[in-house]
Amino acid sequence: MHPPRRRRAVRRLWTAVVAALALPLTMLSTGSTPAQATAVQCSVDYKTNDWGSGFTAELTITNRGTDVIDGWTLTYGYAGNQKLSNGWNGTWSQSGQSITVKDAGYNGRIAAGAAVTTGAQFTYSGANAAPTNFAINGTSCTGAHQPPITVLTSPAAGAVYTQGGAVPLAATAAAADNATISKVEFYDNTTLLGTDTTAPYSLSVSSLTVGSHSLLAKAYDSLGASAESTPVGITVASGPAVVASQTQLPVQQGKSASYDVKLSTQPSSNVTVTTARASGNSGLSVTGGASLTFTPSNWNTAQQVTITADSSGTGAATFESTANGHAKASVTVTQIAATKAYDARFLELYGKITNPANGYFSPEGIPYHSVETLIVEAPDHGHETTSEAYSYLLWLQAMYGKVTGDWTKFNGAWEIMEKYMIPTHADQPTNSFYNASKPATYAPELDTPNEYPAKLDASVSVGSDPIAGELKSAYGTDDVYGMHWLQDVDNVYGYGNSPGKCEAGPTDTGPSYINTFQRGAQESVWETVPQPTCDAFKYGGTNGYLDLFTGDASYAKQWKFTNAPDADARAVQAAYWADKWADEQGKGGQISATVAKAAKMGDYLRYAMYDKYFKKVGNCVGASSCPAGTGKDASHYLMSWYYAWGGATDTSAGWAWRIGSSHAHGGYQNPMAAYALSNYADLKPKSATGQADWAKSLERQVEFYRWLQSSEGAIAGGATNSWAGRYATPPAGKSTFYGMYYDQQPVYHDPPSNQWFGFQAWSMERVAEYYQQTGNAAAKTVLDKWVDWALSETTVNPDGTFRFPSTLQWSGQPDTWNPSSPGANNGLHVTVADYTNDVGVAAAYAKTLTYYADRSGDTEAATTAKALLDGMWDNYQDDLGIAVPETRADYNRFDDGVYVPSGWTGTMPNGDAINASSTFDSIRSFYEDDPAWSKIEAYLAGGAAPSFTYHRFWAQADIALAMGSYAELLE
Repeated sequence: MHPPRRRRAVRRLWTAVVAALALPLTMLSTGSTPAQATAVQCSVDYKTNDWGSGFTAELTITNRGTDVIDGWTLTYGYAGNQKLSNGWNGTWSQSGQSITVKDAGYNGRIAAGAAVTTGAQFTYSGANAAPTNFAINGTSCTGAHQPPITVLTSPAAGAVYTQGGAVPLAATAAAADNATISKVEFYDNTTLLGTDTTAPYSLSVSSLTVGSHSLLAKAYDSLGASAESTPVGITVASGPAVVASQTQLPVQQGKSASYDVKLSTQPSSNVTVTTARASGNSGLSVTGGASLTFTPSNWNTAQQVTITADSSGTGAATFESTANGHAKASVTVTQIAATKAYDARFLELYGKITNPANGYFSPEGIPYHSVETLIVEAPDHGHETTSEAYSYLLWLQAMYGKVTGDWTKFNGAWEIMEKYMIPTHADQPTNSFYNASKPATYAPELDTPNEYPAKLDASVSVGSDPIAGELKSAYGTDDVYGMHWLQDVDNVYGYGNSPGKCEAGPTDTGPSYINTFQRGAQESVWETVPQPTCDAFKYGGTNGYLDLFTGDASYAKQWKFTNAPDADARAVQAAYWADKWADEQGKGGQISATVAKAAKMGDYLRYAMYDKYFKKVGNCVGASSCPAGTGKDASHYLMSWYYAWGGATDTSAGWAWRIGSSHAHGGYQNPMAAYALSNYADLKPKSATGQADWAKSLERQVEFYRWLQSSEGAIAGGATNSWAGRYATPPAGKSTFYGMYYDQQPVYHDPPSNQWFGFQAWSMERVAEYYQQTGNAAAKTVLDKWVDWALSETTVNPDGTFRFPSTLQWSGQPDTWNPSSPGANNGLHVTVADYTNDVGVAAAYAKTLTYYADRSGDTEAATTAKALLDGMWDNYQDDLGIAVPETRADYNRFDDGVYVPSGWTGTMPNGDAINASSTFDSIRSFYEDDPAWSKIEAYLAGGAAPSFTYHRFWAQADIALAMGSYAELLE
């Protein structure tokens, strides 16, 4: 394990996913506040890991004021004989019982609402009382008023109730700073169920519908602060039911494991519950609790069922607990190798993710972006989803097939994706009118949203599309087989663009295709105007939303979709592993049809290799003077930021268009998918040149990493064939990669797209998989340097908590690429601005180290991968998964203005006005009904930045996958 290295200020990082036509990806801007000499407002959270004779202390200092703390000294004291051994993330000293911690320089600046963490190790004997008085720069940390602590104590997570029966809700609430609790509200997701104003706080509800429900309590105090509890998932059944405590149970060879059963409702007489194996692995058997009796008095008291595995064999079995007059409970029990503790972790977390009561999925089985609804990232609502989430579902179910031998769920995940996220023919009805010799009409990308709409310019030449014909020949259709990137799963906005429907409206149920980003590199999520993918002028203004984005003489009703290449590539990557693992089990035939669809998706994914307007790649300057491509000379063979396609809704006077993207980001490359599509027989594309294109892309992507690798080892931003998105003249001396210009922050600038360490971990994980499978020397060269850098910036503390880079800062540029003699990039540098314990990124990072260590034998990489996995497992678990609190200072942007041209007016489906006075919140008024909205109100009124503990689907899936990968390769 690494000794403690430098640890720095923790800053929130954001999930990055692709977006719409002109600008497919954004991360959120935290903004900055100039330092001022004002009174400090602060709070200090103190947490220990105590083993009796010593302990580690972790102290989180939060700036509760509105001004920056620029340099800090923390002081506090102990009442016992605690003796300082060593400290980190600060200069620690002790005088008697008094402790002083000076910032470490790199973490001295704490923005308003932000936090830094410092820690130390102590020895002691006797009592170890926690200190109670802390000060920053001599000012006592009373800070801003703290919100109440709210806990939903009933019902229990996973409980099952009978429809019409009473569901008992109860909560405890404690106020801070001598305030009192004024009321507690109870919610079903975002629907208010009722309120209680006196303790003990409770509510009985009999109106819940059949299905899964996410319940929470929200307490208000006498000073106006409020806070909600962690959600609790329950299920309402249509009648009496047997209830199992979990849906997944791992049992190691030669061992036993147990789960609980009880009844959902009180019976009138004794009920016998019988449990037996219904199907599957015969090496698993019931050895306890095969017959259990529940009486009218103990019906809700859990009793155990014990399953024992024999000493050999692996695989899953379904055990059913049945009783007369009751719905049965089913538990999937998986026998795993005696040494595979990390497979057991995978299954435990998989069970939490897939448990319907925990809120990760819609009624249709679509993965939400997050369990929580109030979250603003690239998706601007938690119950939207992305193609990213679908691709992680595929990968999760592939790993489930490896561990259990059950491949039905992998096939089912592809079917869900195909049904809801790949546009049907009805969604893209006029592709037959597409003219491959004139793919689209040029429109420039502009620098800021207030410069839009961008005028279309038919005088600018565009190149020809060289793959449309061969795709139609291979698959017999004009339709594009790729995922759209963004979906409003619960139709919160109300467009009703569900598959096959165009603007059905707010009353439509189920998923609805939407778009957001559309207006240049500076447009953050806070400045977007959401719009439907099929614009029939039903909402928005006179021309729907079209004239906000492009300037034209007239507008036609139309459909348009945008693909996120990293998500489709991840789907191919998941299919590769599924096929490998299924073949090893002799079950490859069970998923062969799904794998063939992945190959088809990869064939269409080649659109991401092309310049936006199919212009020639290399030294392309001037929209009018840069020559049109005539075939593959318009391909940069990299994974760009998006591809998009659209057309008229009028099938009798149709037209259609397709574009690629000129911008390639280091974080979007996927050499593992390129390898699968070019070298793996089961994923060979059917088109005439698909396999050859992916072979060239594989080579080009690995070169791209080498070109972007800084002197220290991190991977820089990317390159573009269209400077500023309009083929502008780049700054003098700009280095190039096959004629594409180095772009430090490709695609989006609010904040710069090169800053997030998650792109490093995501991308290098794919390189590590490719290296692990092939031993490719060029991939190893990149990984050797990157891993050394990443490890040097990673801290694992004695209690298992960890920090690794969060925000990166860049200077210089790479050498112009010379394939025969790559430069050393001595002028390209990275520094780490701050650090994080983000568990989703930690999982991707751990996977990178796992695959790299397996092939290279690097023991430090292997040890650190294990430390990251153990650290999050031991420190950050909760009922829903693995997560850490996040302070969201950027949520002050709910009031940000959204640019709408003067005189332009329109309405959202719910009636929200769209005009020059619109803000992010004003066109999303549904947020004001969210249980967490009061946190935002308090923050906008001058309170402390709110804290949230989010359960993002991609992060939970990646953590589970990291456990499974470690079990496969290093355990």
